[in-house]
Amino acid sequence: MKLYHSVDTRSLRCVWLLEELGVSYDLDVVPFPPRVKAPEFLAVNPLGTLPYLVDGDTKMSESVAILEYLLNRYDGGELRLTPDEADYGSWLNWMHFGEASLANIQATILRYTLFLPKPQRLPVVGEDLSVFLQERLKVLDAGLQGKTYLCGERFTAADISVGYALLLSSLFGYQKYFTPAITVYFDRLQSRAAYQAARAKS
Repeated sequence: MKLYHSVDTRSLRCVWLLEELGVSYDLDVVPFPPRVKAPEFLAVNPLGTLPYLVDGDTKMSESVAILEYLLNRYDGGELRLTPDEADYGSWLNWMHFGEASLANIQATILRYTLFLPKPQRLPVVGEDLSVFLQERLKVLDAGLQGKTYLCGERFTAADISVGYALLLSSLFGYQKYFTPAITVYFDRLQSRAAYQAARAKS
């Protein structure tokens, strides 16, 4: 199994989970953005996006889908909930919330306020979506009340999904929107040995 990765991109979710699972894997670290700095990567993934997982004949490019694949393929145990568990729907929702409601919004903000050439930037897009981001962080704050993790006392891959989005926030100055509960939660996630091992991969 090989995972293509670039430091602090969405592929961190996958590295983090692999470290939590203790699964053997090969890591191919490519410079970011690979479309510009590693054009040979386009022969592997024509989209030029990260992560990219190759596991035998299986090839995947969506980070949360890769989390679900790894959990099911390599026995996620306590890191996943199963359909027969009462909180399964909530767990699955948080898994996708981390990308669809948090990371994707931030990526769009960054594109239109930082990554595009200056003449193409649209600060108004960033301002508008920043309001959306704050609203979604309020939902996260509510979901964390009285809990250690998103599924109560149980750390799961949903925390990995959301945790990456919070890392993205911290890297680009959106940590200012964190509530005290989110700050404590993110600190707790960062203290995990598997998280630290994943961030050390470069």
